[in-house]
Amino acid sequence: MTIVVDASVALRWCFQLNGSDRAEQLLRSEERLIAPDLVIAEITNAAWKFVTFDRLMAETAISAVREVVKAFEELVPTSVLKDRALAIAIELRHPAYDCFYLALAERNTSPLVTADDRLIRRCVNTTFEKLVQPL
Repeated sequence: MTIVVDASVALRWCFQLNGSDRAEQLLRSEERLIAPDLVIAEITNAAWKFVTFDRLMAETAISAVREVVKAFEELVPTSVLKDRALAIAIELRHPAYDCFYLALAERNTSPLVTADDRLIRRCVNTTFEKLVQPL
């Protein structure tokens, strides 16, 4: 099965955060993991924050970003998803960044696995609720 994974899950593959154990199980599964290519920018930004504010070694952050990208079987260009992502963002009144993942999940009729509680709550009682699965 193909699963869309957002940055909140991918970050747990390379940094020890709450839920990293569940994220690792997903990574070790036989599932086909995909994401919009936006995931690279989001992971890179989070790594920068860890270096800047949490005193993570820069080399560790660089290595983590390099390795996490390899976990994805496919990175879909955001240019392909932008129109639907914007429509979803407007409909949900939610930041468009997260809606790229929803657009990809909808397009592929695949679940979106996320650790983003705000996104999960926003999708409750909408047509997107069935697509979103908490980590």
